[in-house]
Parts: sequence; C-alpha cells; structure tokens
Amino acid sequence: MIKLTRLNGKEFLLNALYIETVESFPDTTITLTNGHKYVALESREDVALKISQFYNEIHILSNPHIRGDQDAE
Repeated sequence: MIKLTRLNGKEFLLNALYIETVESFPDTTITLTNGHKYVALESREDVALKISQFYNEIHILSNPHIRGDQDAE
C-alpha cells in the first residue's frame, strides 16, 4: 500500500498493485484496473516513486518471469 493525500488534505492508503495509470490533468489522477479513479495531492512523479518503492519493498520484481528475463527457469 502507498500513502497518498486527497486534495482536502486527508491521507489514504492505496493498493499500488491495482494501479493502471497515473495522469496529471493538472491534478494527479490515478486509475485502478477496476476503473475507480482517485485524485491525489502528490505529483505524478511522486506517485511513481512511491509505487517503485512499494514494489521494491515487496520484492515483486525479484521474480524473473515478472521482470521478463528470457533465461529464467
């Protein structure tokens, strides 16, 4: 989960595994795979960094099949 802030200043947690897109309209709009949308105070770049940190914390990219390694057994 990543911690984000709504435009009204309230913090919320979002499961980064379900994020499909992060866009700036100029507000940062996050669309999940189920179509739900969330608007965050953080910039698109900050959200991307939080997603990357979350993936590293849970070692999701340690699986060679997910990374796309061709020689994985």
